[in-house]
Amino acid sequence: MNKTSIAESLPELWKALLETGQMVALSFLITLVFGTLVGVALRLTDHDGLRPNKAFNKVFGAIVNIFRSLPFLILLIAVIPFTRLVVGTAYGPMAAVVPLSIGAIPFFGRVVESALREVSPGKIEAARVMGASTGQIVRKVLLPEAMSPFVAGATLTLVMLIGYSAMAGTIGGGGVGDFAIRYGYQRFNTPVLLASVVVLVVVVQIIQSIGDAIVRGMAHKRD
Repeated sequence: MNKTSIAESLPELWKALLETGQMVALSFLITLVFGTLVGVALRLTDHDGLRPNKAFNKVFGAIVNIFRSLPFLILLIAVIPFTRLVVGTAYGPMAAVVPLSIGAIPFFGRVVESALREVSPGKIEAARVMGASTGQIVRKVLLPEAMSPFVAGATLTLVMLIGYSAMAGTIGGGGVGDFAIRYGYQRFNTPVLLASVVVLVVVVQIIQSIGDAIVRGMAHKRD
C-alpha cells in the first residue's frame, strides 16, 4: 500500500480538524448547560445546601457517579442505540456529539458542584437575609462568585472532550482520531500518525493557555 505523505494528507487533516472542532464545540455547549444544572442540583440538595434533600442527593449523585466512572470507549459503544435514536446514525461527527456529551456532563457537573462549595457561606446568608429567592441566589451569588473555578473546570472539560473525540474516531466518529487511524495507523504511516498527534497537542495547548489566561484575569480583577 502506498503511503500518503504529510503534504498530500493536509487537506484531509484540515477536514478532520474541522470535524473535531464541530463535534467538540457542540458537545461542549451541551455539557456547559446540562453540567451546570447537574452541579447546581447536587449543591442545592446537599446537607448544607439551600434546599437539602438527602434522598434525592444520594440517588442523583449515585447516577452521576455511575456515568462518570464508565470508561469512555465502553460508553461510546453502549450508547450506540440511543445515538441512532437521537441523530439517526451512529457514525460521523454529529453522532459522536451524543456520547461526548453523556460522558462529559457528569464530570463537569461534579466540577460545578465543587466550585459552588467554595462560595463563602456568609455571602449566601446575606442574600437570604435580604429576601433573595433560591433562583436569585444561584444566579446572582453562587455562579458569579464561583466563576473562576468554573472557568478553570470548563477549560479542563474542553481539553477532556478533545481527547474523547479522538477516541470516537475508533468507531467512525470522524475527526482527527478517525484520520489518524485511517491514514496513519492502518497504513503504517508513522509521520502522518505523528502529525495527527502534534495537531491535537497544539490545539490542547492553545485552549489551556487561553483558559489559564482568563482565570488569571478574573483573579486580578478580584485583587
